[in-house]
Amino acid sequence: MWGAVDLSPLGLLLFLVTLVLSFALGRWWSKSRRDKQRARDEARRLASESRQARRARERQRKKR
Repeated sequence: MWGAVDLSPLGLLLFLVTLVLSFALGRWWSKSRRDKQRARDEARRLASESRQARRARERQRKKR
């Protein structure tokens, strides 16, 4: 089945360029989604912490 496929050098080059671009786009899109999810999780965590924990965190931030 695959033995009959004959790729020209140009076809092979286009295939490789498409492969690299697809990989890069997938990595970029995935990173963007992970960053947004991480920001949402952090916002939820900060919103759910107690007043005492929030004040302690703010004190630690002022010391730095």
